[in-house]
Amino acid sequence: MQSQDMQEVILSAVRDFAKSIAAGDRIYADMSSVIDATSSLPLAHFDHWERLIRDEFSRALNRTDQTQRWFWKGAENPLLLTWLDLISWDGYKREKTLRSISGPAPNAFFFSLAIRRLNDWVPRVREAAREALPKIAEATDPTSVVESLCVALSNWNSWGRIEDADRQVILKIISLAGVAKAFKQKLIASTAGPMSSLLSQLGRTPALDGSLEEIAESAIQPSVRAKAYRCLFEERMVWLKGREWVWTDIRYCEGRVQAVVAERKLDLSVPSFALIKKTAKDRSPIVRRVSAEFLIRNLGTLGEEARELAEYFAADKSSSVAERGEFALRQLGQ
Repeated sequence: MQSQDMQEVILSAVRDFAKSIAAGDRIYADMSSVIDATSSLPLAHFDHWERLIRDEFSRALNRTDQTQRWFWKGAENPLLLTWLDLISWDGYKREKTLRSISGPAPNAFFFSLAIRRLNDWVPRVREAAREALPKIAEATDPTSVVESLCVALSNWNSWGRIEDADRQVILKIISLAGVAKAFKQKLIASTAGPMSSLLSQLGRTPALDGSLEEIAESAIQPSVRAKAYRCLFEERMVWLKGREWVWTDIRYCEGRVQAVVAERKLDLSVPSFALIKKTAKDRSPIVRRVSAEFLIRNLGTLGEEARELAEYFAADKSSSVAERGEFALRQLGQ
């Protein structure tokens, strides 16, 4: 579906939803059209879709008879709180909605609406999100949770209001058994996308430590296999924590933005020789380069087997791998 057509479908569904809220003969508003319309919505450019839906929903409600709005659970209260109120202009309404939700998110789009409240400009909304999100995540389809978290993890370093406590909530959700399993399956099965960067961010928590070998052996993307094998070789996870400004010459006001990395030790121990032999036969030169690199690092501990592996790499059809094999042979010759 073209973007313009998708936009019209979503706006039409939002208008229909607003009309169902205004219907005086209904206690519960009908969200089915909005859920259907957003289920296939790509989560990239989420800011655009959030603003578009917020503006249309607000305009549509202003055209309805506000006195006919009912409370979510059917109580005699003139206010109906729905999932779309998570993006209301009213901070009190966003907070009350988070504290009222007790069931699962209808799809990945609505879970993204909830998780983005961790970067809300109202502190009490962020507090409500910290309390509500783990319960919502436990009740929501893990596939939808993972789809939302993939986008959140790739953007949260640019969220200006997110705090360490908010990041801990996301890490807690990642650690849920069903969510961790869904992440493992996504890392293994994905044929495109920044999955190696995602694996790095997931390394903040030990949720996937026990699955690293399986990911390294089975992932479709060579970059993911290479990243997983590197983590096993180094026995640590490394991720991009953020970026900071560093002065290179303060006299001339010159500087640059530098990446800030963090790491966590892995409580795993895989024999280096067995790991090098396994990765040396990988179908991708990206992985074989990692293997040859760690052969060079371990030349002094592998004995005669190091020469056999160095000769194997030196004969590799990939020039970058062969160069490392030749270097290892020269080192052994010395």
